[in-house]
Amino acid sequence: MQCSWKAVILLALASIAIQYTAIRTFTSKPFHLCPMPSPQNCGMGLQDPDASFERGCDEYPYFTYNASRKTHILVLATTRSGSSFVGQLLNQHSDVFYLFEPLYHVQTALIPRLSHSRNAADRRVMLGASRDLLRSLYGCDLHFLESYIKPTPTNHTTDKLFRRGASRALCSQPVCDAFGPGETNVEEGDCVKKCAVLNMTLAAESCRDRRHMAIKVVRVPEIGDLRALVEDPRLNLKVIQLVRDPRGILSSRIETFRDTYRLWRIWRATGRKPYNLDLTQLTMVCEDFLSSVSTGLSHPYWLKGKYMLVRYEDLARNPLQKTKEIYDYLGLPMDKNVVDWIQANTRGSSELSAKHKYGTVRDSAANAESWRLKLSFEMVDYTQTVCAKVLHILGYKSVKSAEELKNMSLSLVQDKVFVPFL
Repeated sequence: MQCSWKAVILLALASIAIQYTAIRTFTSKPFHLCPMPSPQNCGMGLQDPDASFERGCDEYPYFTYNASRKTHILVLATTRSGSSFVGQLLNQHSDVFYLFEPLYHVQTALIPRLSHSRNAADRRVMLGASRDLLRSLYGCDLHFLESYIKPTPTNHTTDKLFRRGASRALCSQPVCDAFGPGETNVEEGDCVKKCAVLNMTLAAESCRDRRHMAIKVVRVPEIGDLRALVEDPRLNLKVIQLVRDPRGILSSRIETFRDTYRLWRIWRATGRKPYNLDLTQLTMVCEDFLSSVSTGLSHPYWLKGKYMLVRYEDLARNPLQKTKEIYDYLGLPMDKNVVDWIQANTRGSSELSAKHKYGTVRDSAANAESWRLKLSFEMVDYTQTVCAKVLHILGYKSVKSAEELKNMSLSLVQDKVFVPFL
């Protein structure tokens, strides 16, 4: 069918109008354009990171940069790997806004009753929602989190934010008036009791007032799942991947998650492995570690300046030195609050640590390899078999006998240096 010349002209004019409207809408956004030739400020994700950056902002004129240079920190870990301890090392900094595992709410809303799902579709849904939420939280948009909190907050207030008391920012002014400016070491339980409901609007203001933001997550399997965030030009994301000896993780989970790991407890008590034991509770940890660490240590261009691998055991043996290395990688000064907290929380007893499963006060050096006194040799030997590759890459030694396992004078952690990819 032929179109008249009038119809053609009308279509052309309509097309021009649509393009003009789109351009005006896009360029009117309150973002800063790339004004300087700095790969740190312009998130192009160039295939060749060493190529001249001169063409970057010219070819992508509407890409934005993080004008305030707010540092967005993500602690990537798994449960019972020491992530609460690392999170607190960041939380103690006076200029860091810290959130403890906000993805808990995504998981409970989308995949109830499942701590980790092997179903590929479930994982895709969870990861997509998690990335969207993290991106919003790093922009201090805490209202986006409300859609996952149950029951839904009323007038932007809630008392259901997971582990709210683990964040200093959420237990101090302007979010909470129950404690004075000088009260910096507020117990988590006291915060929850005295601060009452959490006003998410005030929490967002507190987030914007601080120069940096840190989030701890244990529900993202590997670093590759975060690539879209790492390459987002609006973020200045730095990832700290925390790993721990899988044998230590297993031992800690058996003690902490008594119902979920009931069959593992039976194996430990009787010496006989139950036929219906869920081995994925162990193999998933090692598979995710192996995939993530292999990616990180291969130094892909998109992780340059964005990735640091930390072994929990190194942090436990030399907390001050390792924490300084972490802060150096982040480009932040390690203020006195952090040092004081380390000194107060790494000299506790192993007995105190056992009583408070989610606490951070412990004899950190003794705790790092205490699993050797709790697991049977058969359980350790099985773990070493299924996790052999990741144990080797991370520098954890295997034992060949029960006697070697219980010989605490022999460390199973090799001296291995993992330099941040800068």
